[in-house]
Amino acid sequence: MTYLATFHWGWLLASLLLGLAMGWIAVVQHGQGVSKTTVRWLAGLAAALVAAALTHVIPGRFGYWLDLGLIMFAMYLAGCAGGSWLRDRVVSRHRA
Repeated sequence: MTYLATFHWGWLLASLLLGLAMGWIAVVQHGQGVSKTTVRWLAGLAAALVAAALTHVIPGRFGYWLDLGLIMFAMYLAGCAGGSWLRDRVVSRHRA
């Protein structure tokens, strides 16, 4: 993991900044959410991918890409959360 962070720091930073921008923009959009069934399937898929990465089930180049993709996705989600929080703090109107 240290190797991934050291070698791909630019891509990880880009993922974080893209997530920050999307988190800032997404607060304005009020679309329909996904169903509970879809959320469960996506959560199960994410858990399976993390388990595969932790147990090194996928060897070689594809395992490396899986690790890198999961780290980039985590950075993106952290950026989305940070952007949403920042927009809420900056743009929200406080009522007396």
